Amino acid sequence: MELFYEIEGNGLPIVMIHSGGVDSRVWRYMVPELAKSFKVITFDGRGTGRSPAMLEPTSLVEDLRKLLTHLGLERVTLVGHSMGGQIATDFTLSYPSMVEQLVVIAPSLTGYNYSQEFTNYMASVNAAAPDISKIVELSLAAPIYRAVMASPHRSLLSEMHDHYMGRVFTEWRSFEVLWPEPPSIERLEKITASTLFIHGTIEWPDMYNIAEHFKRVPEIRFVEIQGADHMLALTHAEELAISIREFCQR
Repeated sequence: MELFYEIEGNGLPIVMIHSGGVDSRVWRYMVPELAKSFKVITFDGRGTGRSPAMLEPTSLVEDLRKLLTHLGLERVTLVGHSMGGQIATDFTLSYPSMVEQLVVIAPSLTGYNYSQEFTNYMASVNAAAPDISKIVELSLAAPIYRAVMASPHRSLLSEMHDHYMGRVFTEWRSFEVLWPEPPSIERLEKITASTLFIHGTIEWPDMYNIAEHFKRVPEIRFVEIQGADHMLALTHAEELAISIREFCQR
């Protein structure tokens, strides 16, 4: 298996899929709590952390399938944050028999057209390339990081972001991610797994629009965490872990 992964705890398997811009260290405060009840698998997505760089167009959904096959896991609960939530959603639609339950935390969504506010922000960040320090500065200045950047977790987020951007500009040879077709936004009502959607209150308006789309999932619950921003896996780890455990054990 090419991807770096770690396993902690025993019980029903939960696979954690991190967001872009960071690596599996983002789960470090949640894993100990979840591992009391479950077998928790965390991994660095391709091009992040200790996993190989992106060298060619890549399906992150297929990367996940290969990891589960390598571990001999036929059916799991998926927990995905941000782009990790997008991967988890696409995987659930592609391989429904392999997903027991789906948890998406402030997810992005394949096929969703983002607001001008968000696209302008991304354009300003990208325009700073190849100045890595400037990219990190502009990226983390976004309002959706207001809570985490005022917290003790600021240094960890900055370190992960800096490491990620450094790898992107020195090691990556491809930036193309291959997503299943048709896009998930057109197929959400076909999700058969019981689903939990969690988000904070400090977010782009897009997050609330994405939540509206997810209401088409037949069996879904929503949890909103007051005062949390996009990095609630760092700032509200205990509350997140409790919500996930209660959802999985109900």
